[in-house]
Amino acid sequence: MSATWSVVRSVLYVVGLPLILLAAWWFATADSVSPYNPPLSEIVATIGPTWFSGDTFADTRFVQDILPSVGRLLMGYAVALVVGIALGALIGAIKPLRDFAEPVLEFFRAIPPPVMVPVLMLFFGIGTTMRVFVIATGALWPILLNTVEGVRGLDPVLKDTARAYRLGAWSRARRLMLPGAGPQIVTGARQALSIAIILMVISEMFAARDGLGFSVVQFQRSFAIPEMWSGVIILGLLGVVLSLVFRVVTDAILAWYHGYLRSQRGGA
Repeated sequence: MSATWSVVRSVLYVVGLPLILLAAWWFATADSVSPYNPPLSEIVATIGPTWFSGDTFADTRFVQDILPSVGRLLMGYAVALVVGIALGALIGAIKPLRDFAEPVLEFFRAIPPPVMVPVLMLFFGIGTTMRVFVIATGALWPILLNTVEGVRGLDPVLKDTARAYRLGAWSRARRLMLPGAGPQIVTGARQALSIAIILMVISEMFAARDGLGFSVVQFQRSFAIPEMWSGVIILGLLGVVLSLVFRVVTDAILAWYHGYLRSQRGGA
């Protein structure tokens, strides 16, 4: 019985606040006649016809807008992960290189990524390449800087031990740097995911022809307000799904670290 109650309590912790907020939104707008704040029931009723209806499945907005947006998001985020971790490990491990690159890194980090969208349009046009590049450049900095700090903060004893055993550069990176900096890399990657979703939407609002951001703007311009709100809800649900997937993946990667923390608490 206690195990069942524990599961129920965990579920309530996860869905409790969203259900409360949805219920408050539902009842607060139930009698709304404002064209800009339609009842939630009307918004929910438009989700299916707007995003999942069409002559064929390939003609639905799910295929034409949602899937391309998710594809560009994942491509840009993957590029940011690979480049950010590789460069961050290199800069963090080599102090002269870190001192040399730090002013430039701080300069580019201070530039808000949305400002770069019009600039990047001049070089890459308005196609998929530009949008992926916008997402990648914006998501890069949290990953890169957290990786640098994680590698720089490694225990000097571990570094000396790796040198004493004459581990090669690749072995040190795989067995020491990446695992040791893993918690901070994951922190940066979590921040970068939120930034990537924001930049996905922003990049699709500039001269785009498809995507979630494009659809939301089109609905707003045509005064299809319930459909516009349904797009906002889809974006929120996409963020929730990606966050859950991210948590599952990172919990598996950092299982050793969580076990270490539990053993430390148990031994305290």
